[in-house]
Amino acid sequence: MPPNIFRYRLLCIIFVMIFFHCASAQDSVIFRLAEERKGNWIDFQVDNLGNYYLLSKENRLKKINSRGDSVGAFNEVRRYGKLYSMDVTNPLKTLLYYRNYSTILVLDRFMNIVNTIDLRKQQIFQVRAIAQSYDNNIWVFDEQNNKLKKIAEDGTLLTETIDLRTIFDEVPSPEKIIDQEGYVYLYDPQKGVYVFDIYGSFKSKISYINLSDVTVIGKTFAGVEQGRLLLYTFGTLQQRSVVLPQPPGKPIKKLVLTKGHLYILREDGVDHYLY
Repeated sequence: MPPNIFRYRLLCIIFVMIFFHCASAQDSVIFRLAEERKGNWIDFQVDNLGNYYLLSKENRLKKINSRGDSVGAFNEVRRYGKLYSMDVTNPLKTLLYYRNYSTILVLDRFMNIVNTIDLRKQQIFQVRAIAQSYDNNIWVFDEQNNKLKKIAEDGTLLTETIDLRTIFDEVPSPEKIIDQEGYVYLYDPQKGVYVFDIYGSFKSKISYINLSDVTVIGKTFAGVEQGRLLLYTFGTLQQRSVVLPQPPGKPIKKLVLTKGHLYILREDGVDHYLY
């Protein structure tokens, strides 16, 4: 066989292999609609027991279980104002963060206040992201001191990283903190994912930017980009892109992904999918 024909056939084979590899890395997840929970909410979360936390336009937060029964509600709108973020990693303890007041509220499973943390009293003045830690304490990122800090429920500082300006040219300004299986992930949509261990030592950085609704499940990072779910497994080169369920006229307002479950907030409620 002439060398040119051999090279041509080889290139064709390589092209076909790449094509099928790329095709297999996309759209291979099947979503099945399990439930439509109707309502007009502006934000929501779902914990690992299937409890829904639904925020109304009036900033009233309602918790209902997977059967639709009311578990509790939090209505102290006048005192704390607009809710900035919530963490429901621990179904027995909900964290509510009111950024305008630099205040974290710790609620029990019935949505009663058990503790109030004024970050200003701990000399922490600029915080965008908080999260539940693996040991039931709280991670906060202090943007004034450029440190990831762990505090107790009474606000006491337990541990902190070094000033991140000493190791990065551009310091992250994370909008999300995730504590998952021995690692802490900071996500800055302009700079990417910064990975630390639970002792605050920096491990790696992945340059996934401009994603929304990010999360980590096991060792897989997930985020939404232009109607698709991007999945990346840490420690590998495996990346997948999955088309999200998109009924006509029902745009995605927010997405929550857990193991085996996908929840999408739309104008008329929350759609629950299995995958």
